[in-house]
Amino acid sequence: MSINTDADARDRADMERLQAGQDVALNDLMERHATPVFHFLCRMTGNEDDANDLAQETFVRIFKSKKSYRPKQKFSTWLYAIAANLARNHFRWHTRHPNVSLEAESPDTDESFASTLPANAPAPNEEALTSERAKAVRDAVDKLPEDLREVIVLCEWEERSVAEAATILEATPKAVESRLYRARQILRERLKGWL
Repeated sequence: MSINTDADARDRADMERLQAGQDVALNDLMERHATPVFHFLCRMTGNEDDANDLAQETFVRIFKSKKSYRPKQKFSTWLYAIAANLARNHFRWHTRHPNVSLEAESPDTDESFASTLPANAPAPNEEALTSERAKAVRDAVDKLPEDLREVIVLCEWEERSVAEAATILEATPKAVESRLYRARQILRERLKGWL
């Protein structure tokens, strides 16, 4: 059994336990998925605190909607669909409220939110260039319209397939491919100095 198939089987089993009233199964799901969902939401919102709140709300929704889960569907796709919907609602709310930049400092740590995102450390002599390039990419992605930013985050950063992204975003695979193409074109243009 492959690693992905094994993980899918564990997720399915945990959801069946959760549906049967074994609430502790949610802990097992959270142990496996909380960090990736948090990173996804952090990339989507650009704000660590908002991402943390939305990640927690995602698992609250999993618990409340446990009876609507169908064992034939892939759990992670269902999970990311819930997280993406919460992120969309967050964006709608944020259109009426000020945003916090990834470069803003956290009052608790005096570090920027961007510095807390996971990344592979570059070689010491390339650190400054890598940091500038990463900031340029983050800024370019942040400036994308919401529908284009979603597909870039899902397909490029989260490495979801077009079909899975389509399910998460409640769109057709063709629509996701089209958005992905447009987003890449915009990013190529904005980042041509770095390419």
